Amino acid sequence: MAFAVWGSRMSDKIRRGGRCGGPRSALFLALLTSGLWNASAPVGLAQVVAVEDSASRVEAVDVTIVNPSADTALNARIIDLIRRELRAFPDGTFSRAAAELALARVRRTSPVTETTIDVTPGATGGVIVTIGAILSDARAAATERGYMLTGDRSDLPVLYDRNGTYIVGKLELLSMAYANNNAWYGRPDLFLNGNPLVSGDPAGAGTDAWVEGFIHAGIYGITPLGGSAQLYGGLSGILSGSTGTELFTDATRLHFGIEDAYIGIVGGDTSAEGNRLVWNLTAGRKRFAIGEGFLIANSASNGQDRAALQSNPRWAADMLVLGQVRYNDTLVEAFYLDPDELPVVDSRTKIAGLNAETRLEGGWQLGATYLSVLESDFGYFATTPPDPATATLGRDGLEVFDLRFRWQPEQSGLFVVGEAALQRNDRFDMKATGIMGEVGYSFADAKWQPTVSYRLARFSGDDPATARFERWDPLLSGGNGEQWVQGINHFKVFQDSNLIAHRLQFRLRPSPKIELVPQLWVFKADSTTNLGGNPALSFLGGADLATEVNLTAKWFVSKNTMLQGHVAATFPSSDLNAASGVTGDIDPWVSAMVFLRVAF
Repeated sequence: MAFAVWGSRMSDKIRRGGRCGGPRSALFLALLTSGLWNASAPVGLAQVVAVEDSASRVEAVDVTIVNPSADTALNARIIDLIRRELRAFPDGTFSRAAAELALARVRRTSPVTETTIDVTPGATGGVIVTIGAILSDARAAATERGYMLTGDRSDLPVLYDRNGTYIVGKLELLSMAYANNNAWYGRPDLFLNGNPLVSGDPAGAGTDAWVEGFIHAGIYGITPLGGSAQLYGGLSGILSGSTGTELFTDATRLHFGIEDAYIGIVGGDTSAEGNRLVWNLTAGRKRFAIGEGFLIANSASNGQDRAALQSNPRWAADMLVLGQVRYNDTLVEAFYLDPDELPVVDSRTKIAGLNAETRLEGGWQLGATYLSVLESDFGYFATTPPDPATATLGRDGLEVFDLRFRWQPEQSGLFVVGEAALQRNDRFDMKATGIMGEVGYSFADAKWQPTVSYRLARFSGDDPATARFERWDPLLSGGNGEQWVQGINHFKVFQDSNLIAHRLQFRLRPSPKIELVPQLWVFKADSTTNLGGNPALSFLGGADLATEVNLTAKWFVSKNTMLQGHVAATFPSSDLNAASGVTGDIDPWVSAMVFLRVAF
């Protein structure tokens, strides 16, 4: 018995397969037959929670003057200057490189001679940025510094700091060990059938393990141009490697590639009333994310020849063109994005859009996004012809309208988060929706400072009874396991499309440097028709998918060193076992991981 299936550029999809690491976006042409792998979203990556340089949401910015002046008004002006230059007010995202360059401007235009940055995890999954500032008795007391000028190793990572020109180095090293028991629910023959990323003998039934790691090194700098304008840029590269039996291969790989390679101009003015206007233009290879990654987080792909599948070191897009204007607490930005996809599964997606964010009194943070897919070879598939029937189903022409909010009046207490998005396509009848709501409470004054939250997320599936296409396209969603990688194990099989996910999460702080994050997940399908997902799961036996429990532990050993690990167990449902492409039994999937990260 066969099904008629409508899709796009099918022969091209056979050649190129599913994008970035795994079983997703496929076509199950006939019941109990093999599938065709489609260009798809990142699969099961980004489990690493890197505290710094990770586009983490900023919960709070604290500024401390180590040796405050007797002039309290001067102290207040300096603190305000640092905050304005950082532009990292709550609901922004943190980048250590950008913060270092901003503080270089502060040192050039104020009595501040030395600054420090300390980043710690916040109560609700973001980060708290603490800036320490040391004042001089006179502006003239400031001296040039940097290893290139002084030869003093204690100046590192600062390479050059003179006359407003500031160059800083970056060095990040990570080593990870990862193990699975019954990866792919013990049936890689089903869940990896036809996947173009598979080579050799991937992980499966029994216990398999591998090690991976990377070195990320680069330089970033800023120099004055004239007036308030300043020129900045960054250049970095990543050497990554893997050996052992990982999720798609047992081949040993070593890869080097350019990561950041961008240039930009930034400037701004402060009015007599204290209102701050900042503008920024940048272009090149650079990371880009919106909010907490509901639409865009993973602007690059890892794994395959690039290795480092789970440590996920690469984030920079092939090309980002970004224009930003910030007025006090309101940001408006326009962007063009060409993600850095794996060559073997490149969907050639190009995205342009507008994003706006603001912070209001009373703890309100609001955001809105519009984006349009200018071109893409990414295909959609359905059991009914599109409307009009002559249209080609696919991502090309997709439009997304997104609204989001966060209400958190205090660091301790109640918080509520919500986001909703609508997808349509001007080439055929499409209406897909993604919506999430989260409510939680932070007990900041209690022992272990617990935070508990419940999140419900629904990403629509396609209704085979209608000509309208309703399956949600996850685009570049992702991040880490506390954002939109939903389930450490299950996400590798079933991503954020045709999915209803319930999450109960706790965040515990036994000590200032240790954080525990246990999670309970319950996964259900929005529709039993799952064309465009894993080929083995194209037609589900019912709505229940799986239950997962996991625990992530983080030890912030020092400002430069972090140790993190997790254990996760995922239990597939009988409905998953009854899917059209699943024959025989599938088993619970257990994984464990530990990594050490050192960054300068």
